[in-house]
Amino acid sequence: MKNLVKLFVLIIFISSCSFNPNSSLWTKKVKIKKDNILNTKQIVKKQKILENELNTSLKINLSNLKKENSYLKNFTNNSGRSNYEGGLKSISRYKFSKIQNFDQYEPEIAIDKNNIIFFDNKGNILKFDNKAKLKWKKNNYSKTEKKMNPILFFSTSQNYLIVADTVAKYYALDINSGKIIWSKNNSAPFNSQIKIFKDKFFIVDSENVIKCFSIKDGSVVWSFKTEKPFIKSQKKNSLVIKNNKVIFNNSLGDITALDLYTGDLVWQTPTQKKAIYEDALFLKNADLVVGKNSIFLSNNTNDFFSINVDTGIINWKQKINSELTPTFINNLVFSITNEGYFVIIDYETGNLIRSTNVFKNIKKKKLKKFKPVGFIVAKKNIYLTTTNGRLFVIDISTGITKSVLKIDGEKISRPIVLGKNLFIIKDNSIIKLN
Repeated sequence: MKNLVKLFVLIIFISSCSFNPNSSLWTKKVKIKKDNILNTKQIVKKQKILENELNTSLKINLSNLKKENSYLKNFTNNSGRSNYEGGLKSISRYKFSKIQNFDQYEPEIAIDKNNIIFFDNKGNILKFDNKAKLKWKKNNYSKTEKKMNPILFFSTSQNYLIVADTVAKYYALDINSGKIIWSKNNSAPFNSQIKIFKDKFFIVDSENVIKCFSIKDGSVVWSFKTEKPFIKSQKKNSLVIKNNKVIFNNSLGDITALDLYTGDLVWQTPTQKKAIYEDALFLKNADLVVGKNSIFLSNNTNDFFSINVDTGIINWKQKINSELTPTFINNLVFSITNEGYFVIIDYETGNLIRSTNVFKNIKKKKLKKFKPVGFIVAKKNIYLTTTNGRLFVIDISTGITKSVLKIDGEKISRPIVLGKNLFIIKDNSIIKLN
C-alpha cells in the first residue's frame, strides 16, 4: 500500500513539472536559444519572387519555324512555335451549356482532322466541324452522374476517342460516329492528361495512382501508386513519354519515371519539402514539358526545374514563380510568371536571359483582379490569356505587349492554334478567332 502511495505522489510530481515551463527539473532541457528561433523563421520565410526586368533591350531572333506536334496529342507537351500569324479580326463561337467550376479545372479540346471535340455541363460529348456545325452528340452518364457535372479529359488515336472524368469513369468512343466501344469505372476520379502510346493509354487519378490501360477493352495492364494526398487537388496532373519511360507529376510535387511497358520504377525526384504540408495543399504545377533530354517544370512556389530524363537528377533550378506551361524552342525556354513577367531561360545553364513585364501599362488596382492562364508561341507574337478574359499579344523579339483584346469578362483557357485559326475555351463556348 505504501508503495502505491509513493508511486501516486511521484506521478503527480512529474506531471506538474512537465507542464510547468518554470520548473527547474525541465528548464535546461527545453530551453531554446533566441538565435535558433530566428534561424527557424529564416528557413520558412517565403523566398523573393521575380519582379524585375532584365536585359530589356535584348532582341530575340527565332530562326526555327518548325511547328511541333499539337501539344494536345504529342508525347512531350511542347507546343513549340507555330507559323500562325492571324489578324484576330473576326470571332465566332461553338456554344454549349455552361460548365460548372470551369475556372477550377483545365479541360482541353480534342482534335479529329478539322473537327473539334468538347463537352458540356452534363457530360455530353460534342463534335463540331470547322463551321461550328454539330456532327454528333453522345452522353455516357446516368441522371445522378449528370448532376455531379463531370469534367472530361480527352485523347485521340486513329478511330478511338479516350475519355476519363472527375466521377471516376473512363471509356472509349468511335471518333467517327460517337458510338461507345467500352465503358468502365475506376476506384477514384481522374484529373490528368491522357497519353496514348500504341495500343495503351496512361492516366493519373486523384489518389496519385498512375494506370496503364488497354485501348482495346479498358483492362488494367499495370498500375503504380505514389504518395496519397491529404486533399484532392483540382490542378490537373501532367504526363510525358520519352526514351521508353512515362514520366508524370503528382499533386504533392513528386516527379516519377516508370518503364513504359512494365510500370517498374526508374527514378523519382521530389520537388517539395514533405514536412511543409500547408504548402502542398496550395501547390500548383505547370505541365511537364520535354526539350531534348530535359524535363522542364515550374510551380507557384517560386521554383523552375530542369530535370534529366534518364536519371531524374536536377540539372538546374531557377527562382521563377509560374504555373503556366513553358515552351522549348531553339535551346531557349519560354515562360510567363504569375506576376506577368515574360522570361527567357538558357536551356543548358538555367541562366535568365531576358525578363520583360507584359503588364507594365496596367494599373496596380487592376493587376490584383486577374492573373495569366496560358500562352502559345507563334510566328512573331506570343498570345497570352488571363483570368479576366483578355488576350495579350506580345512581340517575341522585344518582349513588349503590342495589344490587348477583350475576349470575355471571365476566365478563358490557354490559346490553341490549329492551322490558320486560334481557339480559346470558355465555360459555355469555344471561341474561334480568324
